[in-house]
Amino acid sequence: MAKTTPPVRRTALIASAVAVLGALTACGAGGGTASVTPSGTAERPPGAGGTAGRTGASPGGSATPDGSATPDGAPATAAVPGDTAGSASASGRAGDRCHTAQLRASVGRDDPGAGQRNFPVVLTNVSERTCTLRGYPGAAFVDAAGRQLGPDPVRAPASPATLTLAPGASGWSGLSFSSPRISGAETAVPASLLVTPPDERDSLTVRWTGGEVPVGGDASTVRLGALEAGTGP
Repeated sequence: MAKTTPPVRRTALIASAVAVLGALTACGAGGGTASVTPSGTAERPPGAGGTAGRTGASPGGSATPDGSATPDGAPATAAVPGDTAGSASASGRAGDRCHTAQLRASVGRDDPGAGQRNFPVVLTNVSERTCTLRGYPGAAFVDAAGRQLGPDPVRAPASPATLTLAPGASGWSGLSFSSPRISGAETAVPASLLVTPPDERDSLTVRWTGGEVPVGGDASTVRLGALEAGTGP
């Protein structure tokens, strides 16, 4: 057998040790564990993104008025302003029907034509909030004692629309009848006109200054139109 010198044996031993260390390093490389934060959750690798689980706030920490998050980069929606004079309420109260206590009634000037007498009956919102009117008002001529003169007016054909009245705004209905001097109908001179807003029971009293009105006989019909926006034609 050949005799090995000491230097050769040392070289072989070093090579063997290096091979063993390399094998141990290779075994440990695939089994590394993630570092753990003090809270016990695994650290996210540097640069990792993802927003799963974020609710209630935008990336800058801002939230919409209702507490929900805004989309990335989008501004929060502004809150709806409160009631202001002359504008519809954001709370939905603008859709409330006008009640008698919120209104003032008046009668405009006669606008005669073709043997007819035509008066605008006006309802004005004197309250501090917006309300609505729709349809036909009620009307009745009365004497000084409050007794009705003649039958109730009939409704003229129309397609009523809903009127939204801001404070100070008005709606009007046309009151018309044939001139008694032409028709020959029985007449009376009322003291007042009672005006009842649509869907209300309480009436408003307006002093009548339009002279005689038909209360019986031929061509004595008084007609009343649906409410329109404004104070007259």
